[in-house]
Amino acid sequence: MSNASEAADLLVAARSSGRPVAWRDVLPSDRAGAYAIQDATLARIGPLGGWKVGASNPTAEPICAPLPASCLLASGARLGPGLRLRGVEAEVALRVGRALTAEDATLPDHELARAFDAAYPVIEVVETRLEDWTNSAALAQLADLQSHGALVIGPASTVSVASIDLRGLEAHVSVGDDVSRQTMGGNPAGDIWRLLRWLIAHCADRGAPLSPGHFVTTGSCTGMVFAQEGTGARVRLAGFGEVAVDF
Repeated sequence: MSNASEAADLLVAARSSGRPVAWRDVLPSDRAGAYAIQDATLARIGPLGGWKVGASNPTAEPICAPLPASCLLASGARLGPGLRLRGVEAEVALRVGRALTAEDATLPDHELARAFDAAYPVIEVVETRLEDWTNSAALAQLADLQSHGALVIGPASTVSVASIDLRGLEAHVSVGDDVSRQTMGGNPAGDIWRLLRWLIAHCADRGAPLSPGHFVTTGSCTGMVFAQEGTGARVRLAGFGEVAVDF
């Protein structure tokens, strides 16, 4: 797929109809192409509510996707039928407190922390518009807003943003009555500030700089747990609080 607009049309139609699209029909040739499809998709379903960013290990180049404002939900949200994956990930999100430019990416940690005014426990609900998602190419998933379904946001925590260290964070996920996953330092990216610097520079270069009120979620602390329809998922992040979603 070479045309970002055509790929976005297919993905938006899949969102509306509930009928997935063949992933090869929206497969870009590189990350730049995936980000172009993201931009074209957001232009159709926007406005922008924030970003998700993560990395597979402490030295890997991060990847990101915009979060549509319509997909930002308060804790306790009930998501209806029709979801195919119902993937649940425990994450930390920050709220942007001021406009950020490319120059802010060079700030030391303690100064960069002051650009964010609150931290939150969140659940990212992973969903797909792609057929055969398990075997689909990573670039097709990236084009599909990195499989974003919803961001369920808990109450603002009292944690100082400057003190956040994902490498020591204790996280718990339960689905129904069972504790499905417990981790300590489970986010593979490691350093939250490296992620944020990359995202600030990337978004500025992309013409969509981080703005006040945007939420930035920083990657899974637990890996993915799948929920069945009719169950609820609960996340507890030590020191941050709890957040819940029902399916």
